[in-house]
Amino acid sequence: MWLLILGLVVFLVTHHIPMRPALRARLTDRLGTIGYRVAFSLASLLSLALIAYGFGMARSAGSLVIYEPPAGLRHLTLLLVAIAFVLLAASIFKGRIAAAVKHPMVTAVKVWAFAHLLANGDLASLVLFVTLLAWAVYDRISLKRRGAA
Repeated sequence: MWLLILGLVVFLVTHHIPMRPALRARLTDRLGTIGYRVAFSLASLLSLALIAYGFGMARSAGSLVIYEPPAGLRHLTLLLVAIAFVLLAASIFKGRIAAAVKHPMVTAVKVWAFAHLLANGDLASLVLFVTLLAWAVYDRISLKRRGAA
């Protein structure tokens, strides 16, 4: 479980930098634009690897079950994940969905995390999906404030 938590911490720290334009500007000045992007990408990949490996280890070790979701919610989860993939595609291929949603990738993460909370009640899943859902909500608020500024 500690690798999962470490991966989430690295993810949150890395993805907090764009939410702070002054910090991002200082890092870009110090590392250069390409250097900043390379460092951000490497840290993001490291966090993703730690999260995936740590989550797998926690689940295989028998993560504590906090609640047992009803079987019917698995069907709703599949529908919500399909919607999340459409939103993710909309963030890459700009169009009407992206214009209507404004931040389709962040919305996709919110929908994806919420969907998985409906279908998984073990501790590792709760740690992962609650953290990512909270980050996505915070990021959306941050994007709205940065846009207003």
